[in-house]
This record gives sequence, C-alpha cells and structure tokens, in this order.
Amino acid sequence: MEEYEDDGTWIWVSFAPEYRLILSHAVGPRKQPMADKIIQQTKAILSNKPLFVSDGLMMYKWALLSMYGTLQSFPRTGKRGRPQIPILVPDYDLRYAQVIKHRQGGHLSSVERRVIYGQDIDTRQIGTSLIERQNLTFRQDNNRISRKTIGFSKDIMYLDMQMTLYNANFNFCRPHGSLRHKDEQKRNYRNSPAKEAGLIAHNWTLKELLTFSYHKISTNH
Repeated sequence: MEEYEDDGTWIWVSFAPEYRLILSHAVGPRKQPMADKIIQQTKAILSNKPLFVSDGLMMYKWALLSMYGTLQSFPRTGKRGRPQIPILVPDYDLRYAQVIKHRQGGHLSSVERRVIYGQDIDTRQIGTSLIERQNLTFRQDNNRISRKTIGFSKDIMYLDMQMTLYNANFNFCRPHGSLRHKDEQKRNYRNSPAKEAGLIAHNWTLKELLTFSYHKISTNH
C-alpha cells in the first residue's frame, strides 16, 4: 500500500474519464491536507456522487471519508468506563475503489482491484488507465513537469497558475483524439472534453477562453 508522505511538489488531479475532463487540480506535497484539498475541490464541482477510483494511496480514503462521512455516536451503556468515542462512517451511497499495482524486482507482477467503500461495484469499472494516460499527456505537453529536464518549474505559485491555464485550454478548446463523432453528413469531428460533457455548445477558441467573463460584475453603483 502507498501510505508514505513526500515533501516534494506533486500535482494532484481529479478526472472524469467518460468525458476526458479535468475536474480540478492542486499543487503541493504528498500529504493528507493536499488529499483533503483535491477531494474538497472536486466535491464542490460535482452535482452527484460518482464512483471514485484511485491508486493505492490511502490518503484518498481518509479524505473521502472526511468529505462524505457522517459522525456516528453510540448510546451510553450505563456501565463503568469511558463511553465509546463517536466515529466517522461513510455515507451509504459513497463508492470508492483502488487499483493497487504490486511489483517484484522493479517489474509489475499483479494488479489488485480493491473496493474500499460501497457495494455492488462492477470490477470492470475500477481502473486508472485513463488518468495515467492523462498524466503522460501532461508530461508530454508541459516542460515544467517533464521528467529529466532543466525546464522544471521553480515556483509552486507559477506552476499552479500555468496548470490552471493548461487545464482550461485542454478542457474547452482542444479536440480530444478519443472523443470522435460523426455529424449528419457523416463527417468526422472531435469534441473537447467540456463539449463532450455538455458544458459548452462548441469547442472554444483560445480567444473565447481568454475573454470569457468568469466573474459576475455588478453594474449597480
């Protein structure tokens, strides 16, 4: 199980695989507060409670329990001693599973799909291949996070800002290779992730992205 902490800089990402949509990201160390942050940001975006899937990092388990858990108290028994301490229990509809890769001698030996919360989860739905492919796309496109490069980012704030712009362009402007469709004339076209998710009516241009009014401005004086 991957439970270790790391003070290095990590990019945490939540991802809707059916749309190839990047939901949220956070930049920071591999520690529990960052796992809490990415789950909190993701919860604020979602209108439902999907199946959550991650790697074997147990920090996600506690973050999900914190966001989607209920404090359960126990009645007093009347017996001597301290009463049982209330505990957090997952919501009945919380579903979470992990893909755990076991390695031997530096090589992948087996893949375990483990259900952490919830029932009746089809194991065919438990996978991380699409987010792993997205992580590769990040490294291919972005020299700041490429491996073995002198172009790495030297300031967390600027890396976070650059990732925000990259993710917005990826979601709204960039046609995705796997989101192929045919129009009424049988011509091929590709949706951006946001278009596939029904968030926008057409793939945006970069100008549309940069000039979109993200904040409502009051005209009252």
